[in-house]
Amino acid sequence: MDEQLLFGTFPLLTTLIFLPLLGAVTLLFLPGERSSEQGEGEGALGLPVVVALFFSALTFLVSLVLVSRFDPENTSYQFQEQISWIPSLGVSYILGVDGISILLVLLTTFLMPIIFLASKSVREGRRGYLFHMLALETAMLGTLLSLDLFLFYVFWELMLAPMYFIIGIWGGKRRIYATLKFVLYTVVGSLLMLVALFSLVWSYAEQSGEVTFALNEIVGNVQLSVEEQLWLFAAFALAFGIKVPIFPFHTWLPDAHVEAPTGGSVVLAGVLLKMGLYGFIRIAYPLFPEGASFFGPYLAGLAVIGIVYGALVAWAQHDIKKLVAYSSVSHLGYCVLGFVAMNTLAATGSIYQMLNHGISTGALFLLVGVLYDRKHTREISAYGGLAGKVPLFAFLFLVFTLSSIALPLTNGFVGEFLILAGSYQQFPTLTLVAVSGVILGAVYMLTLYMKTMFGEFHEERNGDLTDVNSRELMTLAPLFVLVFVMGVYPAPFLGMIEPTVAQYVKDHHERTMTSQNRSNPRALPSGGIDFARSPETPEVESETAKASSGVPSVLVSTAQETLVQQVSS
Repeated sequence: MDEQLLFGTFPLLTTLIFLPLLGAVTLLFLPGERSSEQGEGEGALGLPVVVALFFSALTFLVSLVLVSRFDPENTSYQFQEQISWIPSLGVSYILGVDGISILLVLLTTFLMPIIFLASKSVREGRRGYLFHMLALETAMLGTLLSLDLFLFYVFWELMLAPMYFIIGIWGGKRRIYATLKFVLYTVVGSLLMLVALFSLVWSYAEQSGEVTFALNEIVGNVQLSVEEQLWLFAAFALAFGIKVPIFPFHTWLPDAHVEAPTGGSVVLAGVLLKMGLYGFIRIAYPLFPEGASFFGPYLAGLAVIGIVYGALVAWAQHDIKKLVAYSSVSHLGYCVLGFVAMNTLAATGSIYQMLNHGISTGALFLLVGVLYDRKHTREISAYGGLAGKVPLFAFLFLVFTLSSIALPLTNGFVGEFLILAGSYQQFPTLTLVAVSGVILGAVYMLTLYMKTMFGEFHEERNGDLTDVNSRELMTLAPLFVLVFVMGVYPAPFLGMIEPTVAQYVKDHHERTMTSQNRSNPRALPSGGIDFARSPETPEVESETAKASSGVPSVLVSTAQETLVQQVSS
């Protein structure tokens, strides 16, 4: 491994990651917050917000440069940067981007200026709020771009601290409860991932004689038994499943969403939740193909349960923000279902839907924040007939509602269609059940719209309600445009995702086949590889499986049968 800094002509990814952190440090040297915000009017933002906007906008511009130089047909990692970090432990600073992560990076940098523009409602300790938001942006970008497992884990953990303070300090009345629940869930998963991470690296070191955390060197080269893959995949899956969140690890999410300030809810829905599924994509599936193939159908089943359960619970809510929060549980179930189907159509739709969810749900949280800033209540019963009083707000709410329920010509439709079409090839029964979530989604979202925008207007309660102002319109306009651009003309976005996803799916099936042949060696007929097991041939247990005692043999046999069926298909 070259010890020199391999940044090429310019360290684009490093610049992208640490620009927000530079902005956060800059905030610390500004004049006192009270003096910096004196004289703020309705349209004034204040010096801290201007600084945060400047650095987040600059980061967005750097991400646009990255996208403009990105080659969609190159399915390997691009713009790689590498330097030895802790040589004695085999830890390196390795960054890279591919077709899976490029648009998630762009989504992150796109949403942050919008969040800062919407931070007017944070009236106390605003500089601290902006500081933690910028630090969080650095952690999220680092997670998306890391290609060293130790570096990935560092950025993964760094995401926790800023969000802890954002909810715990600037959240609602039950912010302490929501924060502790969020932290406890996340920390438990992270500790399991850490143990599994060191176990994986130790196994690779024993086999190769080299200690390294470099993802590319470990993937496809470490040889693990079926039992080891099952246990290690389960540990990583729990950490990532909590972050998505997958049912039944979702209970922290509604509380965190409801108690978080508006910007916290937007970044949580828009980016942070995607980190869980991204972890499956980047880490768990490439490293443990047999574990992934065994647990894949179970993950699909939990995803479908989450789709239906989240929709039903959302329908029963009386709090607008909690309704949108439970809708996230349902929508992200589609993303999980599409990915674990592991074909190009569904997996491409899954990544595209992650982008769509960040746009439509992020906008809905912004709109809920607009109402709450004016009336300080999120109860559905407190509103009614708003379309006549605030027509522009009602129009925007309608557009993002239709996007959320995947109306054709909106961005949500493209993603859900690809997911359902691709998932049906792998999980026909589960996909048919998942379709009910589309229907339920339309029911609870249109019911919400009907109750709040139509019906009797409460003059004594909402007579002083004002429509969206110019600043709020600026935060929502880019999201509004993307709803239709990504719905009517998705080709540029899909064109960046699809080649890498196609290669990813192919590589996954090849790794699965190779790992299966290692763990269950059999005499193969001359002229090729035996892709399927004859039903009449008794199962031959490998020596590794015989020697292992951590997992029941029936589980191992079931895993191997599942693998052969999937590879055959």
